[in-house]
Amino acid sequence: MKVAVTATGVDLNAPVDPRFGRAQYFIIVDLETMEFEAIPNPNINAMGGAGIQSAQLLGNKGVGAVITGQVGPNAFQTLSAIGVPIYQAMGGTVAQAVEAFKAGRLLAIGQPGPSHVGMGMGRGVGAGRGMGRGRGVGFAPGPGPVGPASTTASYQGHPQQMSKEQEIQILKTQAETIGKQLEEINRRLQELEKEKKSEDK
Repeated sequence: MKVAVTATGVDLNAPVDPRFGRAQYFIIVDLETMEFEAIPNPNINAMGGAGIQSAQLLGNKGVGAVITGQVGPNAFQTLSAIGVPIYQAMGGTVAQAVEAFKAGRLLAIGQPGPSHVGMGMGRGVGAGRGMGRGRGVGFAPGPGPVGPASTTASYQGHPQQMSKEQEIQILKTQAETIGKQLEEINRRLQELEKEKKSEDK
């Protein structure tokens, strides 16, 4: 079985990265041989949907579990949809997290952490204005969090590549997330336009 651990570096001695979607690296470890592969996260600077895309990446790599600090609602739903349980590691190195997982000491994450939208809107004067990379705009996810039942599902053995049904589920979640982000951006644009009109008067 292979597990993916979010990390701030490229080997087993790297600290666990507490973020999932914007983790610096994913270390994929074979539990039997302890051989590993370090994958730089291509979604670290994504404007939105980083969690979903990262979950999809790990699903395609055939991991049987994910070990991280916390995971947002969209990534949680995506991983749950493809039957990949999520376990929480607070601090320590990748090697320590993997050993704790093998010993059954890590808690399964039964619900997602807070949602973050990749595009933050700066309200500061001057350089702070416009679209910053902050996480200022948050929203509650549409569907409720997937129940904890799936956190213990099928982590024995190697999962298959994603089925069409799983990919459809992921794409639906992604479309919903992007739709909500677009609504939030349009709402903020309208606010800014109103503020600008009142300043111009």
